[in-house]
Amino acid sequence: MFELPEIETMKRDLEREVVGKKIKTVTAEGMTVLGKYKNRKAFTNLLVGHKITLVDRVGLNLLFYTDEGDVLVAEANKTMRPHRATNKAATHDGTEVVITFTQHGQLRFVDEKGKGELYVIAADDVEDAVAAMAPQGLDPVAEPLSWTHFGELLRHSDTALKTMLTDTKIIMGIGNMYTDEILFTSGLKYDRNSTSLSSQEVRRLYRALVETLHDAMKYRGTTLDGNYYLDVFGEAGIYQDHLQVWDREGELSPRSRAPIQKTKFNGAVTYYCETQV
Repeated sequence: MFELPEIETMKRDLEREVVGKKIKTVTAEGMTVLGKYKNRKAFTNLLVGHKITLVDRVGLNLLFYTDEGDVLVAEANKTMRPHRATNKAATHDGTEVVITFTQHGQLRFVDEKGKGELYVIAADDVEDAVAAMAPQGLDPVAEPLSWTHFGELLRHSDTALKTMLTDTKIIMGIGNMYTDEILFTSGLKYDRNSTSLSSQEVRRLYRALVETLHDAMKYRGTTLDGNYYLDVFGEAGIYQDHLQVWDREGELSPRSRAPIQKTKFNGAVTYYCETQV
């Protein structure tokens, strides 16, 4: 799945690329990502002639508002990604829907695994529709939280740090990989209880969370084998070149020069350094 840094990177690019563009045609290759509709035309006819006025993100979902009061919702947090392309550009495998603008090319939705979904709703229904998708916790990019508020979350969670950070009902969009990077940066171990942290450790973990997410966005997300992430221009992210522990078992830790360790915790692969406490 794509996580918060990848979806936010897509959203920021799309704001610059498609806002103000008028939709000329919409074509769908099949029904793979159109599960809410009986046929392709029931979806494509909803968008033709509309102009995109705003691109937003709610959780890990991309929202395209139009001048007709409708919203195209792209549940892109699995394997579906938007791709900005010229009309004549080669079509990638997995291209499910193509939106052609009256000027300046196309917006294509590519889903190589067919796990995403596209649908159109009224703007007034956005809040209810998004709430129905899945439990959503705090969004640390859209709604920055203070370290004191973060400390309250830790105290009320009363669970292992990795469990807490990957729980989307508490904080959304961090995931397994980013959690290991955050914990390494903070010097805290994955199985440390969230209620056991001192004020200094809470601040350290908070700072590591914020810095890791913003660094991942600065480097335009993480592209690893099997996660299918490319930005809206079809380019890979480069944050994988800056990962400190994830998928680096046996390499020397940048902190201790001892080998990075790999284990399983609550069924999830976990990477860490022996200096984490």
